[in-house]
Amino acid sequence: MYKIISGLLSLIFLCVFTAPLGLAATKKTGKAPARKTASKTVTSRKTGKAVPAARQKTVLSKGKNNRIISLRNSKRTPGKLVALNQRDSRSRTRGSYKKVSLRRSTPVIPRYSFGDLAGLKNTYDPLSLKSNAALVLDESNLEILFEKNSNIALPMASITKLMTGLVVVESMQDMNEVLEITEEDVDTHKHTSSRLKVGTRMTRGNLLHLALMSSENRAAAALGRNYPGGISAFVNAMNIKAQVLGMSDSHYVDSSGLSSGNVASARDLAKLVMAAAQHPILRKYSTDTYYSVDDGLREMHYGNTNGLVHNPDWHIRLQKTGYISEAGQCLVMQAIIKGRPIVMVFLDSKGKGARLADAQRIRSWLTQSETGHGEPNV
Repeated sequence: MYKIISGLLSLIFLCVFTAPLGLAATKKTGKAPARKTASKTVTSRKTGKAVPAARQKTVLSKGKNNRIISLRNSKRTPGKLVALNQRDSRSRTRGSYKKVSLRRSTPVIPRYSFGDLAGLKNTYDPLSLKSNAALVLDESNLEILFEKNSNIALPMASITKLMTGLVVVESMQDMNEVLEITEEDVDTHKHTSSRLKVGTRMTRGNLLHLALMSSENRAAAALGRNYPGGISAFVNAMNIKAQVLGMSDSHYVDSSGLSSGNVASARDLAKLVMAAAQHPILRKYSTDTYYSVDDGLREMHYGNTNGLVHNPDWHIRLQKTGYISEAGQCLVMQAIIKGRPIVMVFLDSKGKGARLADAQRIRSWLTQSETGHGEPNV
């Protein structure tokens, strides 16, 4: 009995003293402690010193697309990081960065004159004129020396102002009457500019001078508006005068020529030139090289739109130029060549100086022989 009790006590003592050691061993073997390893380092680009890889989160590869690579999982970063990288790349090269617009540019639509649309530019003539229509006439005997598409009605642009001047002069209006430029005279069709501001007051004679010499559009508009009955009555008078002169292919819709509705043939305009040349005031105003006018606030200087009036080799008695895109470059003149009054009409010429070059060609052709002309081109 004694031996049994002693054995039990020994077993109890053994369990009491060995239990903590067993628990500690269980914890010790349940999870191995993390081993301390040497941290990896990378070299910083800014300082050149080694820094832990944990702090150097991303590095830029030197590949073609300059992608961002993570050191943790070696995978491509999301789109946000790529966007940040692109923004950083732009900031480094901001000095040479140029913004490129992806908006599609408006196509340039070529402008064709009415003569081009009618196929007149393919017309052959022996002098190779740049004008689609032309007429050369000896006024002394009404002999046609040269013509090209002369019976086709085309827009005449500011050649219209020659009829404007003819109607003003023959209506015997007071040239000293002071007229005022108003909003009605502003060009709302072609939106051309003018040095005559709204409110400018000027005599009718000065307005006619500027309209013929410098092709001033507001001056021509004011002349028509101040006709008895207004602009509609003035345009009606222009068309009646055209019929009286036998200009059967002509039609007028305004006093300035800005509308392509003002049309005439080269033959008709030759008749207009001969009629206008009978008035000394129209000859003088249209051929003046320079003119100064005072609008009440300042003195303005104007020049002639026809460069040939400045040339001493030319004896021009009357002239008028014109241009709108539908009409091309236009020119009418009466000049003395070899002692004869020659009427020249050039419509729908191509190029800024082409109409003047055509006039030079005609003059050279007329002066190169005794007869002064060859067979007309019909």
